[in-house]
Amino acid sequence: MVLSVPTRLIKSLSRQSSPAIPTITLQDVISNNKGVAKVVLKKGKTQLFKDGSPMVYSGAVDRIIGRPPPKTGDVVLVADGSEKPIGWGLYNSVSMFCVRLMQLENEAARDPYCALNMEKLLETRINVATELRKNLGLPSVETNAYRLVNSEGDRLSGLIVDIFGDIAVVASSAAWVEKYKSDIESCVNRIPEINHINWRSSVELLKEEGLDLSSLEETQSPPSKQLVQVMENGIKYVVSLEGQKTGFYADQRENRHYISNISNGKTVLDICCYSGGFSLNAIQGGALNVIGVDTSLPALELAKENVLLNNLDPHRLSFLRQDATEFMKEALSRNELWDLVILDPPKLAPRRKALQNARGMYRNLNYLAMQVTKRGGFLMTCSCSGAMTQSCCFNGG
Repeated sequence: MVLSVPTRLIKSLSRQSSPAIPTITLQDVISNNKGVAKVVLKKGKTQLFKDGSPMVYSGAVDRIIGRPPPKTGDVVLVADGSEKPIGWGLYNSVSMFCVRLMQLENEAARDPYCALNMEKLLETRINVATELRKNLGLPSVETNAYRLVNSEGDRLSGLIVDIFGDIAVVASSAAWVEKYKSDIESCVNRIPEINHINWRSSVELLKEEGLDLSSLEETQSPPSKQLVQVMENGIKYVVSLEGQKTGFYADQRENRHYISNISNGKTVLDICCYSGGFSLNAIQGGALNVIGVDTSLPALELAKENVLLNNLDPHRLSFLRQDATEFMKEALSRNELWDLVILDPPKLAPRRKALQNARGMYRNLNYLAMQVTKRGGFLMTCSCSGAMTQSCCFNGG
């Protein structure tokens, strides 16, 4: 039998339910944390950060309240023009991004355990990231190389953690990451599969963060292993832990798998192929022929080793050491075109001051890549330069 409850009774019952737990605000938390400085934003600059942008640039800041002034790595409140807190983050006195937001006001109210406490926040965020990957089936029998922490994507701006089997490679590009190095390593070490941690500091980016590089060099230690064998989507790779970035572009895992799905019966050109990730997936997906082009000899040696490791037909897959622009121009002079072209150049604009030169290089590379793609074919173009937007590159913005 189904009982129908009158609407008025439902409202009455809801009013009689257990009293709501008082909301804890950042202002309440700060009352127990004397000495926390407050970064006050200019009028009209608040919404951008409330909407999720974690990087508070110096031009958005009106004033800083606190004596003595905060130092790089200090926890600070971020407030609107009326000095009402909208969140908290980590301060940098040198970088163009003077605060990296870690929690907004409503998040701190839901989880006061982490409010203004970076050690607890790190533990929570890395645990959440680990659980999310497990729910996505990572690691698995076919994949033990993946990105565990994806900087802003996991709400830890400046921190990347890639997993290669039992090795975690930590890429640090923010001063706060260096400050909390021991806490980060402690969290990562608690992951059951991890036996080794390789810490890689992005020296050029950290220089812009005002980090003392002489002290950094003293803390740098060589990886316990230089080469490690991993598997991604059933394909084996040899990864150099001293290679570019973390040694392997783990963030391209799904894109590589996608290339595998659309390569059957096609001719494929892989420009800036590095260790052959896209090329191997194309062959595995049934491509007729694949050419990989890169200027790095060590990367191409890894690519060739990966071909042998997977018992692939070397007659269908070749790697050439040549400049990308020169190769595509020569191909056009021979009227040589491909069904599928992949363009994944290195970071040409590592910072905004390099943007002007990089814009021209990106346009030129993409123009040539479109020219060598057959009519009706596919072009996958990638950029790892955060300062370079799609509209900026192609529309002259």
